[in-house]
Amino acid sequence: MLTAIGQYVGGRIVTAVLVVASAGAVIWFWKHPEHLQAIWQIVKYGIAWLAFVIVLPWATFFVTPWVVARDSNLAAALMLIGYLLVDVLVAFWMIGSVSSHNALTWVVLLLGFLSAGIYNLKACEFQASRLEDG
Repeated sequence: MLTAIGQYVGGRIVTAVLVVASAGAVIWFWKHPEHLQAIWQIVKYGIAWLAFVIVLPWATFFVTPWVVARDSNLAAALMLIGYLLVDVLVAFWMIGSVSSHNALTWVVLLLGFLSAGIYNLKACEFQASRLEDG
């Protein structure tokens, strides 16, 4: 009986918290239509850039065997720097310019570039390991 009461009261409390949190989110994030359009534009560009970053090492799969055949750290570094440079150029092309951005934008961009570089390294490592295995 005590368990049933606890479940009932707990369910009501969770429901109340979710309703209040949802209402707060709607009030907090209520923006004018032009602000919403700008936010969605940023989200669309971000998703498109992430898709580009994810596809780039796999679309240029023929580069990794060439680098592995060279057996050179310089060739591997140049490949990764090239991938990162393309990622950076596409990001700046999408946002339109390099100037007139605040500090938060630059921090987000730098974290995105760092993440893209790490992803490129891991994707190329995976491709190289598959070449060595088979």
